[in-house]
Amino acid sequence: MKPLPPGGTIGVAAPASPYDARSEVLRGVEWWESQGYRVKLAPHVYARDDYVAGDARERAADLNVLFADPEVDVVQALQGGYGSAQTIPYLDFDAIAANPKPFVGFSDITALHVAIHRRTDMPTFYGNGLVGVGSAEATEFTRQRLLEVLRGEAAGEVPPDPDDPYVRAIRDGSVTAPLVGGCLWLLMQTMGTPWEVDFDGAILFFEDYKAPPYYVDGILTQLHHAGKLENVAGVVVGEMKDCDWGDLRPASDWARSRSLEDVLEEHLGPLGVPVLYRLPLGHGKHLASIPLGVRYTLDADRRRLTLDESPFRA
Repeated sequence: MKPLPPGGTIGVAAPASPYDARSEVLRGVEWWESQGYRVKLAPHVYARDDYVAGDARERAADLNVLFADPEVDVVQALQGGYGSAQTIPYLDFDAIAANPKPFVGFSDITALHVAIHRRTDMPTFYGNGLVGVGSAEATEFTRQRLLEVLRGEAAGEVPPDPDDPYVRAIRDGSVTAPLVGGCLWLLMQTMGTPWEVDFDGAILFFEDYKAPPYYVDGILTQLHHAGKLENVAGVVVGEMKDCDWGDLRPASDWARSRSLEDVLEEHLGPLGVPVLYRLPLGHGKHLASIPLGVRYTLDADRRRLTLDESPFRA
């Protein structure tokens, strides 16, 4: 796998939800072009079928084509939303493994990160899709971090939120291990499939959006009952956007529920491994793109997550 070269080409497929307004796609294309890159849209990128971007076979075929295309340097998802898992049975993992290149997306794209890593052992990149980088709400922090990661310039500490740099250690300690994960809801949905998640010996990373504390409690309970948390080396909880009781209920009701941190403490503290919370990894204002499937050092004593291994390797 090689980093994104100057003047390189970004191939875009829509494996999950479709665009709403065509200008969302055009904004993303024009942003890449403003940075000196070319964009190649897959044949079905404008397809729509209610809440998914067309037929699952066609969505998978677009990904297969982009990985096999020698002109494409990076494969980027249009956006998340819903539907990525529908494409997995139709992906050509042999072709993907034979043509390793950065694959970037987040949220619902977690399903593809997990499947590609399990089938090919190839690192993937948790970051914005095309609609995200083109959005008027995308911050300079988010855009520059994505460029740095894809160019191979992001070794070292994963930066904190520039507006609120507070990071909490739920449990102290330090460990070095591969980091895997993504959106918590999507990680649970892999259970019972041929590409079921495997966190043994790894740093588990997760984030989520509009998942109230009892949802998070239920998912972590399921992962615990399935034995998926028994051998984790550490845990990084990114941004849990709009997941606390007070985010979803009137202010008068919030005190009647456990907070999200209560749930994280209950489930993750007893694991006996370092646990870090609140890096800008998720659905918030800022997103610090990161490669998955490579080695990091999680130092909860210093409240740092450091990328130790380049995803760009022969």
